[in-house]
Amino acid sequence: MSDCVRVVEVALRDGLQNETTVLSTQSKLALIDALVRARLGDIEVTSFVSPKLIPQLADAFDVASRLPDVRGVNFSALTPNAVGVRRARRAGLSHVAVFLSASRTHNLKNLHRTTEASLDLYRSLFSEGLLSGLHVRGYVSTVIGCAYEGDIAPGPVVELAEALLDMGCAEVSLGDTIGVGSPRLVRELVKAVASACPVERLALHLHDTRGLALANALAGLEAGIRIFDTSIAGLGGCPFAPGATGNLATEDLAWALAREGVETGLDLDLLWEAGVMAARLVGRPLPGKVHQAGVRYRPERV
Repeated sequence: MSDCVRVVEVALRDGLQNETTVLSTQSKLALIDALVRARLGDIEVTSFVSPKLIPQLADAFDVASRLPDVRGVNFSALTPNAVGVRRARRAGLSHVAVFLSASRTHNLKNLHRTTEASLDLYRSLFSEGLLSGLHVRGYVSTVIGCAYEGDIAPGPVVELAEALLDMGCAEVSLGDTIGVGSPRLVRELVKAVASACPVERLALHLHDTRGLALANALAGLEAGIRIFDTSIAGLGGCPFAPGATGNLATEDLAWALAREGVETGLDLDLLWEAGVMAARLVGRPLPGKVHQAGVRYRPERV
């Protein structure tokens, strides 16, 4: 394979939102700097949500307004409503993301409104010009299964992805929020969504709850996906989806793709160092396999 893969780093948002440790703004900025040095070009740095719901991200504005000006690096934030979009703009961000769930119950738990209401809200944000001039990414969560509703059929996911692209999103990330996907299910999902949406505008966001995130990513790669969301050292989870633990580790995907001859542009050694920093900051061991084993290996002498 000679295709290039784009990696979107989500540790600062999806990673930290499920941690009990609340990092200081300075610690977050230090981790962001480490990720930039590892050559990550797309970094989701926070979410403009209520600090009462996710206190770990209460300093969203401070983080977003103090980001380094690095050529070629896109910093983004999750924005669930008009207030979030306005705050992101004031903080100087040019990239934002909107999100909803294929599961109506999860959408109610996560956003306190129905999936249909979320679509209507985002349509109004586009039509009213509030998102004008911004690069907008769309997330669809629980695309394979939901902790509340069980299995999710591809049909509703296809409709939501198509709707987000039609209203103005530049790309759509498909999230296996509770990590119940398998390579077969991922291939089937990508095939279904790609039948209605350009595959080059689709991303995969895979949680490693059951240890299949990397296998699922490689299945997605075979199906045509070239954008993947990852989290340094496997930080992550969703506080509104029981059982949603750990994202696909950035180092694991980068290492596997390097072995497959797929270019990411990432520096594996500096990624590993960023993972070490992340583990130190949150004060616990992290689950990424390359994070634990290291990037380099030396065959034993016989």
